[in-house]
This record gives sequence, C-alpha cells and structure tokens, in this order.
Amino acid sequence: MQYNDYRFLGFTMFSNGLLAYYPQLKITNSELILIIQLELFAQKGNKFPSNEQMAANTNFSSTEIASIIQQLIDKNDLTIDQVTDEKGRIGNYYNLDRLYSKLDDLLEKNVATPKAGEETTTTTSEIDNSPLNQLMRQFEIEFGRYLSPIEREEISAWLNVDHYDPEIIKLALREAVLSQAYSLKYVDRVLLNWQRHNLKTTGEVQKFLQRNR
Repeated sequence: MQYNDYRFLGFTMFSNGLLAYYPQLKITNSELILIIQLELFAQKGNKFPSNEQMAANTNFSSTEIASIIQQLIDKNDLTIDQVTDEKGRIGNYYNLDRLYSKLDDLLEKNVATPKAGEETTTTTSEIDNSPLNQLMRQFEIEFGRYLSPIEREEISAWLNVDHYDPEIIKLALREAVLSQAYSLKYVDRVLLNWQRHNLKTTGEVQKFLQRNR
C-alpha cells in the first residue's frame, strides 16, 4: 500500500509554535503526544476520548494516559469542562485553552510578528534555531539516526531541569563521538562528571579536558 491509500484517515492540524516551544512551556514529550491525541480526537468530533481510545493510538497504557492527563491538569495546562447539549444532557470535554494562552504569551515575547507585506522568515528561523532544536539536530547528525521520544525528552531535561549550557552539552556530545559512544547515557555521564568538578563554562571544560587528555 502507498501513502495515498492511507489518506482517508485524514490529517490533524497542529500548532508549529507548540512543537517548537513546548520545552519552554515545561511540556514533556509524553505530554506532547497526549496533547496531539486530544487534538486528533477533537478534530474528529470527540472532545472527551476515553483513556483506552488514546492508549490504542500510542505506546502508553490507559493507566499511563490517566497519569499524563493528571500531570497536565496539575500544571494548569488542561481542564475538564462541562457542556450541555440541546437536549439538556451534561457532558465533559477536554479544554486546552490555558495551554494555548501560555503559548500565545511565549510567542509574543520570543517571536517577531511580521508586519503586513513582510515575509515570515524571521519567525521560522527563530523557531527552527531554538537551542533545543539545534541540539537535537546535532545529536541526530552525529548519531546518524533519529532520536527517540525518550531521548528527546532527556535532552530537553538537560536544558530545562538541569540547566546545562547548550554549548557544554555540545562539548559532551563531542566527547561521546570521540569515544565512539553514540548514546545519551554516555553523554549524561560526561555531563555529571563535569558537574562534580564544578565546571560551569565552556572555558573551564576545555581547560579540564586539556589537563586530562
């Protein structure tokens, strides 16, 4: 079967802004997958899919789906609201308005809005060249393969949880490549070793490497 044979499944509209900036919104890769599923079902007219329905479309169990939903609710990115239909029946639906309001604020601060008649290359460039996207592209080039969702989430955590400098992460990647160790676990060990030595700048790391070659 060819791609066109599957076109009857339809296409899901999704924000490029959210794809580019979800790490800055503290959204994990797992949460992003669930958000995509919510949009998929909503655009097909199902605004309150069951955990089992979403689990069937992902690698998550229904229990994991429930946990991810709760994470998004706890972070005030998702709400479960009620609606009354024309027959007076009350139903629930998932509401992502608060998440998209946060995205609006983030884009307003970080992406230049083009004036009428201007091209949008600046916006596209800024999205494509975010520190996270740059790192992921460099890892994929050096590893010679696409990163898994778990690997992408780990790189995101280095930036947003551990607060490593992107340039230091690149140096750790270079050390992994030099050692022919194409894994994030090796890079993570390098970063932890430099952290134990209280190396906080690229200059300090480079001097440390020169002393220990």
